[in-house]
Amino acid sequence: MFLHPSPEWFSASRGAIWLPVLLFALWALEARLTRVRLRDLPGLPGIGKAGPLPPVALCIPARNEERELGPALDAWLDQDCPGMRIVVVDDGSGDRTPDILAERAGSHPGILRVLRNDRLPPGWLGKNHALDLASRQPEALAAEWLLFADADVQAAPDLLRRAFAFLDGHPADLLTLLPALDAEGWAERLFLPLANLFFLWLVPPRRVADPRSRFCCGVGSFILVRRAAYDAVGGHAGAPMAAVDDMILAYRIKAAGYGNRVALGGPHLHLRMYHGFREIVQGSRKNLLSLPYLFPLAPVLLAAVLVATQGCVLLALAGHPGLGLLLWLLVPPLMAEVNQRYTGRAVDLWWALWPLGGVLVSASILLAFADRVRGVNHWRGRNVKLG
Repeated sequence: MFLHPSPEWFSASRGAIWLPVLLFALWALEARLTRVRLRDLPGLPGIGKAGPLPPVALCIPARNEERELGPALDAWLDQDCPGMRIVVVDDGSGDRTPDILAERAGSHPGILRVLRNDRLPPGWLGKNHALDLASRQPEALAAEWLLFADADVQAAPDLLRRAFAFLDGHPADLLTLLPALDAEGWAERLFLPLANLFFLWLVPPRRVADPRSRFCCGVGSFILVRRAAYDAVGGHAGAPMAAVDDMILAYRIKAAGYGNRVALGGPHLHLRMYHGFREIVQGSRKNLLSLPYLFPLAPVLLAAVLVATQGCVLLALAGHPGLGLLLWLLVPPLMAEVNQRYTGRAVDLWWALWPLGGVLVSASILLAFADRVRGVNHWRGRNVKLG
């Protein structure tokens, strides 16, 4: 006797089939996007700009940065840019940051100036206020270009010369460089290459350079902006509560009709952004849901992250373990492509556990949602009321 499947069975089977088809179509598209975006992401020239560079003021905000600040400052002080001046704003640090700054300032008078700020005015986030304060100093007011960089970034001595050589061939009013991210702990080695991959999907370099496109890019590790363009949009004072200050500055610059470009800075520009699991969650917590329209979409964003990162598990639970295995194996090669281009480093076996990166992001989304419900922005031990 033959068994005839019921209509309900066919319906359930179609549902089970569409899940792997949909997930594989999505990841195939992302694989294609990865290669396109890497092809469109320019690198800096191998030889820097000859002759004198335009006046540059490097503005650095620093709050409790004792671990990375010393090497970062030493790298900038070795920069082959005689006309560059550095302004660092110590934003109420409670660690050895003031001592490190005092030592470097004493060794480089006239080049490095340090300001101490212990009071955050109402209506400001700390980093935005520190950068605004730095941008209003005489060195910055006299500069043709402002360079905004985080306090943990290290640069090769010829980085600025190569950046200006890039601008000679690709004119822009705001150039941001994507850094190589140094990863030491297991959480960093797992999360950061995956984050680079997602960032590349979300921010297409070619569209950033297109003046007709709304896509923009600003990354806090290196934002080189023409002083006239910065002043035209009101600088950081134009968006004092923007948690993602770098992207918002780029958006405002481009929306005002100025040129925005993005290029690859690593491995000549690099930093260790986070030290372990806890800092990854805290950093993501600060930035996620920071844009007003993202807050009501938090449940959708959380679901999307879980589906995208746990798709291989979902396939296995849906009765497709082989397809789940294939999906699990698809992502590490994409991470390897991006990481090789950014850093020049070898494949890391930790990438095999890439679905755990979704757990880190999900935890950050939940914490960010709780912060927004409470109406605060939390970063480096400081809670700032929002709105």
